[in-house]
Amino acid sequence: EKRTQLSALCKHLDNLWEEHRGRVVLFAWMQFLKEETLTYLNIVSPFELKMGSQKKVQRRTTAQASSNTELALGGAAAAAAASDVDQEDSVDERAVQDVESLSSLIQEILDFNQDRQMKCFNSKLFLCSICFCEKLGSDCMYFLECRHVYCKACLKDYFEIQIKDGQVKCLNCPEPQCSSVATPGQVKELVEADLFARYDRLLLQSTLDLMADVVYCPRPCCQLPVMQEPGGTMAICSSCNFAFCTLCRLTYHGVSPCKVTAEKLIDLRNEYLQADEATKRFLEQRYGKRVIQKALEEMESKDWLEKNSKSCPCCGTPIQKLDGCNKMTCTGCMQYFCWVCMGSLSRANPYKHFTDPDSPCFNRLFHAVDVNGDIWEDEIED
Repeated sequence: EKRTQLSALCKHLDNLWEEHRGRVVLFAWMQFLKEETLTYLNIVSPFELKMGSQKKVQRRTTAQASSNTELALGGAAAAAAASDVDQEDSVDERAVQDVESLSSLIQEILDFNQDRQMKCFNSKLFLCSICFCEKLGSDCMYFLECRHVYCKACLKDYFEIQIKDGQVKCLNCPEPQCSSVATPGQVKELVEADLFARYDRLLLQSTLDLMADVVYCPRPCCQLPVMQEPGGTMAICSSCNFAFCTLCRLTYHGVSPCKVTAEKLIDLRNEYLQADEATKRFLEQRYGKRVIQKALEEMESKDWLEKNSKSCPCCGTPIQKLDGCNKMTCTGCMQYFCWVCMGSLSRANPYKHFTDPDSPCFNRLFHAVDVNGDIWEDEIED
């Protein structure tokens, strides 16, 4: 009975098709199936269900009864059975379709709809806003979000320039103030294979850079992305099996604090001075309080040395001048030098630099020397 009802629905849908010939019929079908199906089939309640097993038992009983009475009734029972078979064969094939799942059927409908839209698009003329030429849709491409249309030749040049510059995140619609982005399939259709490979690689790398749980293997010969465990500081590269610390990128050191190179020591103390209390505690746990204290002390020492000392012109050792004349001796390399002009002096006669009239520091041996609380400024004789 169910197949007969479905066949009746198929026949009525065919009638609606004939009535709406040349017009859109899908909405008429949907309206009928939603609101008039039960009335058309004379179903009082939608919960009236008949089990298939009862139907099979009834058929078996009818078949046995017909076989028992066939001899008595002659050809009458055989004719009735034949009519049942004819009725079973007259069921519309469309009433029972072998569909794997509803989702696959919906996807087929969507694919068909997209295919028809693309055929309609390819047959129309569009004005490209870049080259201002009218071209067929088959020579154009549109962005899925905004539906802005440009010719493929202009978009190809635009995409290639952006990819060569490494701007893979900026393959958006050329229309001002539009944020629509081209899909990877559209990019692949337009650009060459080598450029698309570069685009694909840079896009993957930029995406991984935004993920907080992805780090890169610090080995220069590897540099592959590695997933780190949440809450931990150890990561193991799946390619070279290198176990490293995700904070300092050096070999994993367990609970020991991260080592700081001399180059990063300045950045560390600047970061510590500008950080809030929570960040300061994190830095102390990461590098250790002693390392940070040492960095701060070195910074203070460096500032003091810059203000109160000068570097030896030969070895660069910081020298502080407490008193005495301007002939200085480096404590590092024992070189003589002038405190005024910072020039190196002769080891045989270092005072000649102050007694030679041709010297720039002539008569300046005690220039700017504090003598009994007074600054003694020697004047250079002409």
